[in-house]
Amino acid sequence: MALTDIRLQNYRSYNDSSFELSPGVNIVVGPNAAGKSNLIEALLIILSTQAYRGKNGLVNNDKEWARIDAHTDKNELRTLKITKDQPRTEYVYEIDKRIYKRLPFTQRNPAVLFEPSNLSLLQAEPGSRRTYFDQLLSQNIKEYSSLLLKYKRALAQRNTLLKTGLYDESQLFVWSLRLSELAGKIVQHRLATVEKLNQKISETYSKIAHKKSALRIEYRSSVPTDGGYSEKLLKRLENNIHEDRQRGFTGQGPHRDDYLVLLNGNVAADYASRGEVRTIILALKVIQLELLEESAGKKPLFLLDDVFSELDGSRRKALTNYLEKYQAVITTTDADIILKSFSQKAQIIALPN
Repeated sequence: MALTDIRLQNYRSYNDSSFELSPGVNIVVGPNAAGKSNLIEALLIILSTQAYRGKNGLVNNDKEWARIDAHTDKNELRTLKITKDQPRTEYVYEIDKRIYKRLPFTQRNPAVLFEPSNLSLLQAEPGSRRTYFDQLLSQNIKEYSSLLLKYKRALAQRNTLLKTGLYDESQLFVWSLRLSELAGKIVQHRLATVEKLNQKISETYSKIAHKKSALRIEYRSSVPTDGGYSEKLLKRLENNIHEDRQRGFTGQGPHRDDYLVLLNGNVAADYASRGEVRTIILALKVIQLELLEESAGKKPLFLLDDVFSELDGSRRKALTNYLEKYQAVITTTDADIILKSFSQKAQIIALPN
């Protein structure tokens, strides 16, 4: 399912602008601050509800509402109405005249975003990697977002008790038990997804890099993950209550875990070159596209926000080969760099100064 057009009203920097999209590659060209990233974000949020820069400021500063309308090639109209209200902003989706206060998983269309911060993923703090992979899992597994939300709420309840100290042992145990049960399900999904990624990532990386290499992702947890994770975590939480009370927060669980990428047996963040790191991220994005297509049964929209120029010639060529399979929207300040890779096949969308 491809998008044929999109209209933005009072959305971030746009007052009222419409854009037609081709089913292939679309190149959005404009200077900095012209609204390129805003357009990419609007495409992402109308399909999958994600606002990758946060939902603050989606409505133009001096307006009370914003609206996004988009048509698909199946003649489906998708609308998002955003209304400023107190105490919170209201978001209402409408798809072919059906209203949704919260867009269900079945109505979300697949989309994959590749943006500049992704290129520093391996060197970033563990929280950034957890967020990246949690978003990947949420796209592919129906219950994962809800499971993660329940876990965060239980974690917040336990942390509140630890900070205030106003609890008895049985009360804290209830939240430790709830936390460990949810954690077990989260870690199970994470391990299964890492296994799927590892089935594809060496081959994909080698194709892009034009040399055979062994790439592997490892899930790192302070709690052993070789069976019975929930029980092991509960025991750790009970044994470490004194330390957690002193810190004022829960020190173990999936909210503290990490993902490690190994290239030919070495930690990529420490030993990989700049080009190798970019190839790893590119391979992850390509696999994300493939996994999402498998799980959704639809081809995802591929969104690339100002990253094409960050790749050298060989990696651009490799990316171009994958882009041809999907509808894609690429933003840039220099169209010539991208047009060299796509010849006459791409549609240009020029944004004014």
